[in-house]
Amino acid sequence: MKAYLDNAATTKLSAAARQAMEPYYDGIYGNPSSLHSWGQAASAALRGARERVAACLGADPEEIYFTSGGSEADNQAILSAAMRGAETGRKHIVSTAIEHHAVLHMLAALEKDGFEVTLLPVEPETGLVSPAALEAALRDDTTLVTVMAANNEIGTVQPVEAIGELCRSRKIPFHSDAVQAAGHIPVNVREMNVDMLSLSGHKFHGPKGVGALYCRQGVPLRAMLLGGAQERNRRAGTENIPGILGMAAALEEAVAELPTLCLRIRDYRDQLIEGLGKIERSHLNGDRVKRLPGNVHF
Repeated sequence: MKAYLDNAATTKLSAAARQAMEPYYDGIYGNPSSLHSWGQAASAALRGARERVAACLGADPEEIYFTSGGSEADNQAILSAAMRGAETGRKHIVSTAIEHHAVLHMLAALEKDGFEVTLLPVEPETGLVSPAALEAALRDDTTLVTVMAANNEIGTVQPVEAIGELCRSRKIPFHSDAVQAAGHIPVNVREMNVDMLSLSGHKFHGPKGVGALYCRQGVPLRAMLLGGAQERNRRAGTENIPGILGMAAALEEAVAELPTLCLRIRDYRDQLIEGLGKIERSHLNGDRVKRLPGNVHF
C-alpha cells in the first residue's frame, strides 16, 4: 500500500471543491465583469465566494482579494508595504530566516533596491521566533514585519498573535504567510492582529492556481498587475471563477472539520513522533506541541 505523505506541498482536490467548480466551466461561464446575464451570474458567484472565504477567516468580504496563489499574495503584500515605506523614508523590513521563498526572494529583491532587511533566527530547539528578539529588531524606519503563521518544513506554529499585538502597538504593518496554516489550524485575522495574510487553495484540498490575500481595511494595497478594474482595482485580469469557487468550498469544509479532524490527525502525529523518537540518535525538529497537527520532521 502506498501512503501519500507530502500534503505540505499539495493536497488532493476534495469532492466538495470539484462539485463547486464544475458548473462554472461550461454552464455559468460568463465573465464576471460583463453586464449581461451570463456575466452577472458569474459575478454573483464571485461575490458569494468572497463572502464565504471572509467568514472562514473572520474578515469582511471587502478585505479579501483573490490571487493566483500564495506566492502572488505574499509578493503583493510585501511590495505594497515597501512602496508605501519608500514614500515616507522607511525602508527597513523585519522577517525570519525560515520564511517561504515567496517571501525571502521578494525581500532579497528589495535589498537590491536599497531596503534593509533583518532576518531573525529561530530558537534552535523549538524553531520559534522570539517576540522579544523581534521587538528589539524594530526601528523607527521599519515599514513592515512579515512572519509566517506556520512553517512548511518543520511545522512550527509561530506566536503570530503576540507579534501582531506588538506591531499594532508600534503602528507597523504586519503580514503573515498563512499558506500552511489556513484549513489546518484556526485562522482568525482579528485575533491574530494581522494587517495582511496570504493563503493558497491547493494546501487545503482546493485547486491549484488560486489563492487569496486578506488586507485589513485602511491598509494601503498596491496593484501588481495592471489592466482591468478587477478585484477593486487591486489585481487586473479576469477572475478564475471555477478555481475561486473550489477554493471557497474547500476552505469551508476544512474549517468545519477542524474541531474533529485536527484532533484525529494530531493523535496520529503524536504516535508517529513517539515511535520515531525511539530510534537511536533520532531528533525531532521544531517544538513538540506548537506545531501543525499534520507535520512530523525528524
